[in-house]
Amino acid sequence: MRIAVTGGGGFLGSHLCEALLRRGDAVVCLDNFSTGRPENIAHLRKFPAFEFIHSDVSVAADVPGPLDAVAHLASPASPPDYLRLPLETLAVGSRGTENALELARRNHARFLLASTSEVYGDPLVHPQEEEYWGNVNPVGPRSVYDEAKRYAEAVSLAYHRSHGVDVGIIRIFNTYGPRMRPHDGRVVTSFINQALGGEPLTVYGDGKQTRSFCYVSDLIRGLVAMLDASVTGPINLGNPDEWTVSELAQLVLEITGSDSEIQYHPLPTDDPTRRRPVITRAREHLGWYPEVSVADGVHRTVEWFRGRPHDDGLLAAFDTPAL
Repeated sequence: MRIAVTGGGGFLGSHLCEALLRRGDAVVCLDNFSTGRPENIAHLRKFPAFEFIHSDVSVAADVPGPLDAVAHLASPASPPDYLRLPLETLAVGSRGTENALELARRNHARFLLASTSEVYGDPLVHPQEEEYWGNVNPVGPRSVYDEAKRYAEAVSLAYHRSHGVDVGIIRIFNTYGPRMRPHDGRVVTSFINQALGGEPLTVYGDGKQTRSFCYVSDLIRGLVAMLDASVTGPINLGNPDEWTVSELAQLVLEITGSDSEIQYHPLPTDDPTRRRPVITRAREHLGWYPEVSVADGVHRTVEWFRGRPHDDGLLAAFDTPAL
């Protein structure tokens, strides 16, 4: 297949591009590097079937030649990024999704939307299954991301119902692994880099809030399976093993061998207190379930970060318009 991946220079996007290339697909990667990084995809240039287009899909999503699928992953995904880029986050969730859907419609292509567990907000139902409509503050600081993704789901299904676009929606729960930016504000990377740097680990709230942590290779298997499937969804992808933030902090200290202390700070506004996916649909429709334990995944991620410079690479990304 020939597949377009929006946000292909990001953490998940670059892993998806690589997985598709390694199984023999042709990949067209679109990114403007607002949060992605050129180095994430530099190694993919060796693949003759890899193409890169420097593009802001909020403005246009134009790819010459036929396509079999469009995977829409473009969006800031960490709280510091979407709070820094609120209008851009709303734009890529709305106009960007519409442009990607039009690209799929013109090509009679499968459309994969990478949505998020944030559509559930701070859930009143636990664990979260796809039938739950969520508990989202539409005017809070996090709403630019939550509501952008909720709109993206709505417009995707509208294209499916009105234009017959072959849509598949995935709701991604916390995912981590190599190629994450060290200071992207997400809990796994924050703890690892604080521990490796000998700094206190920053825990917000009392540390009893829970998350589910899915290693990136597991998540990518699910995305590929959804691309190949004909199911519409939405379908949760995440690790149903539930961890408190304090438990994760202790695990990171153990794996890194750090003697850093843990410091507690006030919980941010609208920060979810519980996260755990029900993955029955993923098992039934995609044959998918996570295989990498949290301990193993964190160990792999720690080893990757040990050899990395502690910078976000954002300036380099902005200064590099294309590969």
